[in-house]
Amino acid sequence: MLFAPLSDNDELVFAVDNIGAIGEKETDTIQVTYEMVAYYSLRVAMMEVLSVGGVPICVVVANFNDSNAWVQYETALHQIREELHLGSIQLIGSSETNFHLVQSAASFTVVGTVKKATKRIGQTPMEAKLAVIGYPLVGQDVILRQHDIISLQQFNELLHYEGVYEILPIGSKGIQHELNVLHDLNEREKQVYSSSLPLHQSAGPATCVLISYHETCEQALSDSFQNRFYPLRSNGN
Repeated sequence: MLFAPLSDNDELVFAVDNIGAIGEKETDTIQVTYEMVAYYSLRVAMMEVLSVGGVPICVVVANFNDSNAWVQYETALHQIREELHLGSIQLIGSSETNFHLVQSAASFTVVGTVKKATKRIGQTPMEAKLAVIGYPLVGQDVILRQHDIISLQQFNELLHYEGVYEILPIGSKGIQHELNVLHDLNEREKQVYSSSLPLHQSAGPATCVLISYHETCEQALSDSFQNRFYPLRSNGN
């Protein structure tokens, strides 16, 4: 994620997600529609922008698939907007039309604005508790285990959950990587955590998120997200 100055009070925020060998071409590793490709890739970048308090304003697409994929990209963006209750978001981009790739590929960049004063980074106090909501999944498991994934509706609920300090969508580098990022952003001493989750497994299209929260919220979070809620316990807790 990248932040760039916009005004005295605002910044631009950029989040990018790429996806390859997944789509409608014969040699793709996983065969799905380009609408699904766009939905899951856009979901990642959208979640990253929203998690820091940003407001998405534009999506930039680098398209290496057939030109008819654009209609499916637009459909996916509309679905995401509906699920996250977002306003109008423009979609622009470019397609490779000179050469034909044997496998599908696309890149989605979400551009947003964020208030400097309320940017949701480095907001986790030392006494905060940590948990993962959702399960780290990638590839075919994303399709087969929908019940284990944090939905966009649930993610939107988290954004407005009182007592939740920070939300970090987890991608291909896994839970442990985002734990390290959270600790670095908050200048917290790194700790070893135990969990029933595989901490180093890819979470693909942000099938789960890392959260920091006030300890009094734990039961309510557990009730709200039930079997998708996984508290992380450090050696000292």
